[in-house]
Amino acid sequence: MNILMMTNTFSPHVGGVARSIERFSRRYRYLGHHVKVVAPAFDNMPLDEPDVVRIPAIRHFNHTDFSVVLPIPHILKSAVEDFEPDIIHSHHPFLLGGTALRVAHTHSLPLVFTHHTRYEDYTHNMPGNSKWMKRFVKTLATHYANLCDQVFVPSESIQSLIVKRGVTTPVNVVPTGVELDHFENGSKHLSRIALGLPEDAFVVGHLGRLSQEKNIPFLITSIIRFLQRNDHFGDTRCLIAGSGPLESMVRQRFAEADLSERLHMAGVLTSDDAISEAYHAMDVFAFASRSETQGMVITEAMAAGVPVVALDAPGVREVVDSYRNGTLLLTEDVQLFSNALHDMSRVDALEYDRLSRGARYTAERGSIEFTANTALELYSRLRNYNTAHRVPDYPLWVDALHVLRSEMEIFKSTAQSVAESFEQ
Repeated sequence: MNILMMTNTFSPHVGGVARSIERFSRRYRYLGHHVKVVAPAFDNMPLDEPDVVRIPAIRHFNHTDFSVVLPIPHILKSAVEDFEPDIIHSHHPFLLGGTALRVAHTHSLPLVFTHHTRYEDYTHNMPGNSKWMKRFVKTLATHYANLCDQVFVPSESIQSLIVKRGVTTPVNVVPTGVELDHFENGSKHLSRIALGLPEDAFVVGHLGRLSQEKNIPFLITSIIRFLQRNDHFGDTRCLIAGSGPLESMVRQRFAEADLSERLHMAGVLTSDDAISEAYHAMDVFAFASRSETQGMVITEAMAAGVPVVALDAPGVREVVDSYRNGTLLLTEDVQLFSNALHDMSRVDALEYDRLSRGARYTAERGSIEFTANTALELYSRLRNYNTAHRVPDYPLWVDALHVLRSEMEIFKSTAQSVAESFEQ
């Protein structure tokens, strides 16, 4: 099967969508399928990318590390024709998502869309962020999903959410699976030596983008409260891997609390070996984001045998099970989160081993082998799918009409989203 992936984010950009595409693509290729990725240009791209088509983009959009792709369909024409895709898989409802819709219409191909995230939680990266913008983004994503033939979501929570919003296209849960062999084996001793952490310290860890939508201010406040409380219980440390617009805020908060020496910043980790090393150096993984649809890093940490303390949220509640693999907090309260970290630091070796085994078991249920097979089965159902409801089977001389038709559908979707935003 030939699978054409179209995304607004991809390596070397570090993020959940890029990692999801990379994992599924590796697994599909391992199983004998062909994958080509269409993505925007980024700084420091690999020189040799035989299975990637890069599209010109505006880089560092709105002072972030994101690129805004310039959707120019003619750049893709020869690449698509040479590749002869069976499936078009879009990973965003805008920019290259619109291009994916046009390609699918032009070539009468089935279109799959992964609703990776709650897009309204990211509008602060856009000029003119407002309540209206949040409503607009939600309705835009809903209308886009209804122009596709199949929607993937990473969790049951998001499936329920988008169906309530009006998505009528078939929606199936297909999480990004964990490549267990990359994370399950490791040495806490060697990992701590590499990261400069004391052997006998209790380490609270976090890996992810340091940004507002990840609820980093709350997380840092809670970890600092825990560290201050545990001064007389022994050495406690905080390990943070990642970067983002709030990195300086994190350092400042620790400095103001006179805890800078307890903070270990590992920076952006791009290789699976480095990420695994960070997880194996932790005793507990702390996670406070409420904008997730899956919380991929939670499952990765669990694959390394690390229990998790997290806030209840879509994509998180499906994974974190209090008393089995960590603690799920239903209320966003600094003292409660700090207490949960403290309780984790005080469990005996037998109880910690039980939680660690529970975490590994949870991760095994979400392996890439299982999730990729689920996706491929859904792809297979679409290969002979009749797309006549989207693109009439006109002769070649009306190809231009196909393009116009798809452009009009995108325009109508956008216009309807704007109208509904004002009505709400």
